[in-house]
Amino acid sequence: MAALDQKSPNVLLQSLCCRITGKSEAEVAHQFQYAVRVIGSNYAPTIERDEFLVSEKIKKELMKQRREADAVRFSELHRKLQTQGVLKQKWSVLYLLLSLCEDPRKPSSRVGSYSALFAQPLPRDAHSTPFYCTRPQSLPLSYPERSAAQNNTSMGTSMGTSMGTSGISSLGVYALNGPTPTPQSLLVGHQVAGDASRGARLAWALPISASPPGAAAPTSRAPVGSLAPASRVTPRHRREGDGSAEIGEAALVRDILYVFQGIDGKFIKMSAPENCYKIDTKVPLCKSLRDLSSRLAELGWLHNKVRKYTDSRSLDRAFGLVGQSFCASLHQELKEYYRLLSVLHSQLQVEEDQGVTLGGESTLTLRRLLVWTYDPKVRLKTLAALVDFCQGRKGGELASAVHAYGKTGDPNMRALVQHILSLVSHPILNFLYRWIYDGELEDTYHEFFVASDPTVKTDRLWHDKYSLRKSMIPSFITMDQCRKVLLIGKSINFLHQVCQDRTPTGKILPASKAADSPKDATELFTDMEGAFQEKIDAAYFETSKYLLDVLNKNYLLLEHLQAMRRYLLLGQGDFIRHLMDLLKPELARPATTLYQHNLTGILETAVRATNAQFDSPEILKRLDVRLLEVSPGDTGWDVFSLDYHVEGPIATVFTRECMSHYLRVFNFLWRAKRMEYILTDIWKGQMCNAKLLKSMPELSGELHQCHILASEMVHFIHQMQYYITFEVLECSWDELWNKVQQAQDLDHIIAAHEVFLDTVIARCLLDTNNRSLLNQLRAIFDQIIEFQTTQDSLYRSALEELQLRLQFEERKKQRQDEGEWGVTEEQEAAENKRIQEFHDFHAKMRSELRILSYSYQGIVQQFLVLLMTSTDESLQFLSFRLDFNEHYKARDPRLRASLGTSRGRRSSNM
Repeated sequence: MAALDQKSPNVLLQSLCCRITGKSEAEVAHQFQYAVRVIGSNYAPTIERDEFLVSEKIKKELMKQRREADAVRFSELHRKLQTQGVLKQKWSVLYLLLSLCEDPRKPSSRVGSYSALFAQPLPRDAHSTPFYCTRPQSLPLSYPERSAAQNNTSMGTSMGTSMGTSGISSLGVYALNGPTPTPQSLLVGHQVAGDASRGARLAWALPISASPPGAAAPTSRAPVGSLAPASRVTPRHRREGDGSAEIGEAALVRDILYVFQGIDGKFIKMSAPENCYKIDTKVPLCKSLRDLSSRLAELGWLHNKVRKYTDSRSLDRAFGLVGQSFCASLHQELKEYYRLLSVLHSQLQVEEDQGVTLGGESTLTLRRLLVWTYDPKVRLKTLAALVDFCQGRKGGELASAVHAYGKTGDPNMRALVQHILSLVSHPILNFLYRWIYDGELEDTYHEFFVASDPTVKTDRLWHDKYSLRKSMIPSFITMDQCRKVLLIGKSINFLHQVCQDRTPTGKILPASKAADSPKDATELFTDMEGAFQEKIDAAYFETSKYLLDVLNKNYLLLEHLQAMRRYLLLGQGDFIRHLMDLLKPELARPATTLYQHNLTGILETAVRATNAQFDSPEILKRLDVRLLEVSPGDTGWDVFSLDYHVEGPIATVFTRECMSHYLRVFNFLWRAKRMEYILTDIWKGQMCNAKLLKSMPELSGELHQCHILASEMVHFIHQMQYYITFEVLECSWDELWNKVQQAQDLDHIIAAHEVFLDTVIARCLLDTNNRSLLNQLRAIFDQIIEFQTTQDSLYRSALEELQLRLQFEERKKQRQDEGEWGVTEEQEAAENKRIQEFHDFHAKMRSELRILSYSYQGIVQQFLVLLMTSTDESLQFLSFRLDFNEHYKARDPRLRASLGTSRGRRSSNM
């Protein structure tokens, strides 16, 4: 061994040649030179490292042994083996099976016969530049004229510099789920040589083996559709330059190989008007060869279509990352296609170098090309149709198009589209991970389905800054998943920018790896209801829960919501009543004489005197007084309003629109509360003055009428207050509070709050649909205020008259006690005149009360008619309570008709 180690490699190689051939050193000189050339080149003549070819040889061996069922079973098992990663050395296992199935007594049919191998001439390009470089050159196909070989080779190389770096293979180079990976042994330090050897290995295998994959085994009589026998093939030695003779099939084969690359051949050229490759009608050629050439040339047209799309889009930056991934997937498929072309070219070169005639069993013919290019043609058709379908699309819309095209029953086409989709969706998954785990949106070319508006300020971040770009939502992602994805990233940005929460995202969400490869996208997007849904749900629940905790603990969101109910919706009864008592002198004045600081002082007094003082200082400092716009004739009651200041994160829930709704509801409730307050004062006045005015029997009718009208008004206001307080506010608030307690994210709270306000506004008659009802109700409120004024005027004049009468009787008695006449004629005349004036005023007041009563009852009747015709059942039930004794129904025929109509409508609905 030490002696062998000291020998040079050349000596060892020569000894190996002698050992293999069994000849002397002088006799193996030719084989030794051949071996040196092989070792020094990038050409690898062995075929053992090609997994597909080994599997094909196993199937062929089974077919020769008449074991068709075993061959089919082996093919199915091999297909399943390719889709799994259980075995790492698949080729080694297959090669072992091939070696075991061969008969040791039979002469070796493999290329392992090295003596036969050394006897063959080396192909001309075996030691030249390989076909597969980092940027592969065009296939240097040459015509057989030996004198023009170098020129034609140079021409092919120069034309190929514009070719791309991708392709499709037919002869099993494909796996079902994408291009077959290069064996690991060829990747370590020999990537270029490994690419070159793949086409060369198949080129060596084709002339040596019996027939190419897909060709039928030779029999005594060829079946229909099988490869043409040698006797039917046009001999290759026919002169191609002779214009009078037909073009040989060999020339067409070489032209077809050019056309496969999108390069015009000598006879087959691209016709621009017809947009197809065709042979000039003047070229002498039989119909069968012309038809075969046309069918094969379609492959070149498909190649050009796909290549044109990739060339035009590859350098377009606006096409985006998803589009570039789509182009990369097309390049991968084209790369496999170019590998097939290199295999076919190697076969042609081997035939030319060895002088093989066209009639051989394994020579390249148009029919064999048609068989070998069947699968690539199907794949290229799929790619061409996909390119047409994806025109003008980008981003998520492009991914949707690819996904939609994969909905087919063909498993091979579905696998191809699925492989392309995995590459196309990989950037989308990267966008998604950056968004849901970091809150970052790096979407330069607007490809992601989440859009951001940089012009929106921080206070509107939650509502307006981020939105869904619906055109970019991939069809394999549901709208619910998109909404959750939007909320996750929006919550992270809201925490950082609005809540000023600096908690790292890693502490909020469980750590997750990024999408390192398209395989990650494939695994997730093929299990949308499983792994993908779980990942989205986990991030959604954790982020939303953390955000709600921050809002409730740090910013007292629920406490502020309850404060709105207590103060702006008059839920704090003792505070509202005491505030109204303190404000009564101020609010009775004209609105122009009010000062806000005086009202603010009264508000603070009411807070300190009631249970409101126990509220949090954070809430009380936000409570304030607000004066509305003053109109001519307004009093303080018309312009006064409470206000609640909101800012920071809680302003996201209590927006300006929401606060304007609160202001409208407060004014309505404040006015209704004032009616209740006025009627209380009216009742007090009646109770206090009833005994005093017993001595004036002429007022008994008016006082009775005042009692009746006041009772009607009290009943009406009490029923309205019950409806507003319990049926509207309390029921709506209970629904809101339940929804808030069960809310999973901030959007649920915002939506529930908006529904609450909309319900309150609608059922309090403040929306546009109930404008007529609101006008009637305001008219009733005006009648109550006018009735208070009229009754106060009546009591004032009656008490003054009673006081004057008492004074007159007292003076009269005093004079009688002094022994004089009680009254003189002048005094009696003056007294009678004053009494007559009072009677006139009394008659006027009686008429005003009668008119006021009729007017009030008419407005109430109209209000009841509107209630009965309303589509809201709660308003219809309110009308029943307002007219519980059917007093108004008996007086107004319209109300009877409306009541019957509403009952008929309810019965029909039941």
